[in-house]
Amino acid sequence: MNRPAETFVIAQFSDCHLFADKQAKHLGANVWQNLNRVLTDIAQRKNVDGIVFTGDLTQDHTEDSYHHFVHAIEQAKFAIPVYFLAGNHDDRALLSQHLVEPNFQPNKMLYNDFWQIQLLDSKSDTPSGLVSSQNLQALSQQMDSTKFQLLMMHHHPIDVGYYIDKHGLLAQDDFWKTIAELNEKDGQIKGIACGHVHRAVHLSKFNVDVYTCPATSVQFGDTKEEIGSILPSYQLLYLESNGTMSREIIVF
Repeated sequence: MNRPAETFVIAQFSDCHLFADKQAKHLGANVWQNLNRVLTDIAQRKNVDGIVFTGDLTQDHTEDSYHHFVHAIEQAKFAIPVYFLAGNHDDRALLSQHLVEPNFQPNKMLYNDFWQIQLLDSKSDTPSGLVSSQNLQALSQQMDSTKFQLLMMHHHPIDVGYYIDKHGLLAQDDFWKTIAELNEKDGQIKGIACGHVHRAVHLSKFNVDVYTCPATSVQFGDTKEEIGSILPSYQLLYLESNGTMSREIIVF
């Protein structure tokens, strides 16, 4: 897909759910092989300006699964570091310990001349998500009103219509109240990109587009017993200099 040179291109991948055993399968998918297929594809794309992983690195919560993720990124030989967020399965301390420079970027903000991207921590003590009042306040304080805004997070802040909604973002009213107030002030939050739902969904609220990222591991069906696909996927976000955005789903 050809894009203008000023387009800010973000590769977002999410929910790899790795095990200590590289041959282990999650819901029928070899998640280690799936992750590497995605990373190889991203590495071959010369137009990518930023790479963001939006959480759920591990399925079995082992330290070895973190080692495997780091090794996969090293093997991909990206020209730029990977930004990252914790998912509900992840341990923030292990992420900070293992996902280090130069292959990873612990900073939670990306820029270009037209856009600012802020990564919001939505991990809570349960599988559901929560963006704390402190993080919402920081969002407001760190926002550059001269730039268009994209927010990225693990949990989905809006119901997508299937069983994963029971583990979506808590306190959604407070979250969207903050978004609406910020947009009434500056009108610059154009989109939210998240993971967690294992499916590509496009919704909107208060004129803010919400793009959910398909998983590298497995795609969910409508019920917990139903699997949409065991093939990996990820998304490319195209942020234009005029404040519009779109996305491309990469399916294998």
